[in-house]
Amino acid sequence: MALTLVGCHDAARDSEQAGHGGPRELVNVNDRIVEYAKQAADRAPYTPPSRVQRERLALGVGQLLDREDAEAEETFASVGFHVTRLTDAATNRRYDEVAARKPGAEAGWGRLYVSADSAVRWSVQVPHPVADRGTESLGARLLEKTTGGALVVAGAHRTSGRGDAADVAHRTDSAFHAIITELQKRGVPGLQLHGFAKGPDRPYDAILSTGAAQAAPEEAAALASHMKTRGLRVCRGWADRCPLEGTTNVQGKSAEGHHATFIHAELAPAARAEDGKKAAQARAALTDLLDVWSDTPAGR
Repeated sequence: MALTLVGCHDAARDSEQAGHGGPRELVNVNDRIVEYAKQAADRAPYTPPSRVQRERLALGVGQLLDREDAEAEETFASVGFHVTRLTDAATNRRYDEVAARKPGAEAGWGRLYVSADSAVRWSVQVPHPVADRGTESLGARLLEKTTGGALVVAGAHRTSGRGDAADVAHRTDSAFHAIITELQKRGVPGLQLHGFAKGPDRPYDAILSTGAAQAAPEEAAALASHMKTRGLRVCRGWADRCPLEGTTNVQGKSAEGHHATFIHAELAPAARAEDGKKAAQARAALTDLLDVWSDTPAGR
């Protein structure tokens, strides 16, 4: 279950001041995201949304990005979701959280966090919370560090469903994929976080690739260079023979179809840890990437 931290703001007053009619909370956004992601460890039974439910979620995301708040709330409500305006207690930045209204199948579909203070310029994607340990915390930190972002977090452990039903990086019938596809249609570039265990055939700190795309965008090459400069050992999927290149990743394939930038980042345990030298180096390089995207209008 997600940890809800209710602040002392007067909801009616905040709504009038900000023009947002939904519920409002003062929270530690990082903690809220991580606590939600942790529930994936329970491996609760997973049932994917239907086609109609995925379409409604995608419609609601589009309305939210267009600042059609009332319409978005109505659309999300039709599939058991709602929007909560969050203010981060540490940074005072505001985010819109799209989440299930109550426990149940919908709670396992995932969550979306969108900057409410600026247009969305980039997304960070966490498809395997808990399974790829530390990616949920890294995603939350990146959202807080850079303006203009959206964070998409899967709600189930990748082994929760029948077969690979909950492995959202390889399924198109998920809320995760529906949300990211809507972002890609609008030209929003995405960074998808994964984790791997180091071994003789994986001596790297990071493996970067572009999914289905054959050529690397300038940002991907720059990210690899920034990581190398900071002392990380990097395998570049577009130039080297790397394991775990993400060529079967369905969000990567969708990005290619929508001409949206997609970077698939596999990180070793030390590079996605809560602290430590390599973790700090990886976060700094990834933040550099998001800073560039934050300054670039989506779709350009």
